[in-house]
Amino acid sequence: MSDEKSNTENSKDDNVVFIGMKPFMNYVTSVVMQFTTRNRSEVVIKARGKHINRAVDVVEIIRKKFLRDREIRIKNISIDSEEMENKEGRMTNVSTIEITIVKK
Repeated sequence: MSDEKSNTENSKDDNVVFIGMKPFMNYVTSVVMQFTTRNRSEVVIKARGKHINRAVDVVEIIRKKFLRDREIRIKNISIDSEEMENKEGRMTNVSTIEITIVKK
Protein backbone atom coordinates (compact mmCIF):
# COMPACT_ATOMS: atom_id res chain seq x y z
CA MET A 1 0.00 0.00 0.00
CA SER A 2 2.86 2.40 0.68
CA ASP A 3 4.04 1.89 -2.92
CA GLU A 4 0.66 3.07 -4.19
CA LYS A 5 0.87 6.19 -2.09
CA SER A 6 4.38 7.06 -3.26
CA ASN A 7 3.38 6.55 -6.89
CA THR A 8 0.43 8.90 -6.40
CA GLU A 9 2.64 11.49 -4.74
CA ASN A 10 5.25 11.21 -7.49
CA SER A 11 2.68 11.71 -10.23
CA LYS A 12 1.19 14.64 -8.31
CA ASP A 13 4.63 16.28 -8.07
CA ASP A 14 5.37 15.58 -11.73
CA ASN A 15 4.46 19.14 -12.68
CA VAL A 16 6.72 20.75 -10.03
CA VAL A 17 10.02 22.40 -10.92
CA PHE A 18 12.41 23.08 -8.04
CA ILE A 19 14.71 26.04 -8.62
CA GLY A 20 18.29 25.67 -7.40
CA MET A 21 21.84 26.15 -8.61
CA LYS A 22 21.65 24.79 -12.16
CA PRO A 23 22.01 27.19 -15.09
CA PHE A 24 19.03 29.52 -15.47
CA MET A 25 17.97 28.25 -18.90
CA ASN A 26 17.68 24.65 -17.60
CA TYR A 27 14.71 25.76 -15.49
CA VAL A 28 13.14 27.75 -18.30
CA THR A 29 13.45 24.76 -20.63
CA SER A 30 12.02 22.41 -17.99
CA VAL A 31 8.91 24.53 -17.49
CA VAL A 32 8.39 25.09 -21.22
CA MET A 33 8.67 21.32 -21.78
CA GLN A 34 6.02 20.72 -19.11
CA PHE A 35 3.55 22.86 -21.10
CA THR A 36 4.51 21.76 -24.62
CA THR A 37 5.77 18.16 -24.57
CA ARG A 38 3.90 16.88 -21.52
CA ASN A 39 0.84 19.01 -22.30
CA ARG A 40 0.42 20.16 -18.68
CA SER A 41 -2.17 22.82 -18.02
CA GLU A 42 -0.49 23.84 -14.75
CA VAL A 43 3.13 23.95 -13.54
CA VAL A 44 4.38 24.80 -10.05
CA ILE A 45 7.74 26.50 -9.58
CA LYS A 46 9.22 26.21 -6.08
CA ALA A 47 12.28 27.87 -4.57
CA ARG A 48 13.67 28.91 -1.24
CA GLY A 49 16.24 31.30 0.15
CA LYS A 50 18.55 32.98 -2.32
CA HIS A 51 16.95 31.14 -5.27
CA ILE A 52 13.59 32.94 -4.94
CA ASN A 53 14.62 35.74 -7.30
CA ARG A 54 15.65 33.14 -9.88
CA ALA A 55 12.19 31.51 -9.66
CA VAL A 56 10.51 34.86 -10.31
CA ASP A 57 12.84 35.50 -13.26
CA VAL A 58 12.07 32.04 -14.71
CA VAL A 59 8.32 32.72 -14.59
CA GLU A 60 8.68 36.16 -16.17
CA ILE A 61 10.94 34.94 -19.00
CA ILE A 62 8.49 32.15 -19.79
CA ARG A 63 5.51 34.50 -19.79
CA LYS A 64 7.15 37.31 -21.77
CA LYS A 65 9.56 35.54 -24.14
CA PHE A 66 8.86 31.84 -24.59
CA LEU A 67 5.14 31.12 -24.29
CA ARG A 68 3.55 34.48 -25.10
CA ASP A 69 1.18 32.97 -27.65
CA ARG A 70 -0.06 30.30 -25.20
CA GLU A 71 -1.44 32.82 -22.72
CA ILE A 72 0.40 31.74 -19.61
CA ARG A 73 -0.84 33.41 -16.44
CA ILE A 74 0.02 33.28 -12.78
CA LYS A 75 -2.67 31.37 -10.88
CA ASN A 76 -1.21 31.60 -7.38
CA ILE A 77 1.81 32.80 -5.46
CA SER A 78 2.39 31.35 -2.03
CA ILE A 79 5.13 32.49 0.35
CA ASP A 80 6.21 30.96 3.63
CA SER A 81 9.27 30.31 5.75
CA GLU A 82 10.81 27.13 7.08
CA GLU A 83 12.97 26.74 10.14
CA MET A 84 16.22 24.97 9.23
CA GLU A 85 19.52 24.22 10.89
CA ASN A 86 22.42 26.19 9.42
CA LYS A 87 26.06 25.11 9.11
CA GLU A 88 26.87 26.33 12.61
CA GLY A 89 24.10 24.16 14.06
CA ARG A 90 21.77 27.06 14.86
CA MET A 91 18.16 27.25 13.74
CA THR A 92 17.37 29.90 11.14
CA ASN A 93 14.33 30.84 9.05
CA VAL A 94 14.51 30.36 5.28
CA SER A 95 11.91 31.98 3.03
CA THR A 96 10.08 29.89 0.42
CA ILE A 97 7.98 30.68 -2.62
CA GLU A 98 5.65 28.58 -4.73
CA ILE A 99 4.41 30.06 -8.02
CA THR A 100 1.67 28.25 -9.90
CA ILE A 101 1.34 29.15 -13.58
CA VAL A 102 -1.40 27.92 -15.89
CA LYS A 103 -2.09 27.76 -19.59
CA LYS A 104 -5.39 29.45 -20.51
